Amino acid sequence: MAYTIKLIKKESAAENTTAFYFEKPQGFTYRAGQYCDFTLINPPETDSEGDKRTFSLSSAPYEPDLIITTRLRDTAFKRTLKNMPVGGELHLEGPFGSLTLPKDTAKTAVFLTGGVGATLVRSMITQAVHDQSPQKILFLYSNRSPQDAIFLDEFTALAAQGSNITFVPTMTDVSGQEWTGEHGPITIAMLQKYLTDIPGAVYYLSGSGEMVGAMRRMLMAHDVDRTSIRSDLFVGY
Repeated sequence: MAYTIKLIKKESAAENTTAFYFEKPQGFTYRAGQYCDFTLINPPETDSEGDKRTFSLSSAPYEPDLIITTRLRDTAFKRTLKNMPVGGELHLEGPFGSLTLPKDTAKTAVFLTGGVGATLVRSMITQAVHDQSPQKILFLYSNRSPQDAIFLDEFTALAAQGSNITFVPTMTDVSGQEWTGEHGPITIAMLQKYLTDIPGAVYYLSGSGEMVGAMRRMLMAHDVDRTSIRSDLFVGY
């Protein structure tokens, strides 16, 4: 279904990354982890990539606004979005997608995430905390530096609210910075440090195509069934 939505506000979410808040259309419902298509209306410029983009919703379904969070690349779409005034409008189509938390909460849900792939993770974990879900959640989140990690403080606060949520940020380049957390990319050794039953969990992979592919190969090499691995790629964001 198609809607017209208005921009409410913009907030910095990380270095060169902005969260855009839009009015939620009346009657619009979605599940945490789903995505929508966003189309510019009569933009001042366009390019070969077109006027439509697909974004995961980083807002949770219970929240009053719709939030998308994106790196601000130098494209006509991103420039227009960045400069859009409060009250500006977009066309919205959706929601789409089935990358959502299962109704069966017996298995641990493990998020292996890189960079802007955390947008949909925010939606899912925020909703799980709101619903007081009993499901155990492990969230390993890889970034180059803390400045690049979207919602870093918010994820830390969410994990502090529930004893069933473990948040593990890891940084690949913290030279010259004070960082006491994990270092380097996500590895099987890092996963084993926080999870005892690796084949018995359900996995959500989100990030670049290279990262998602590496995580999938790593898990399958350690006896995780392919049906327990779900993924979303973030290409060109």
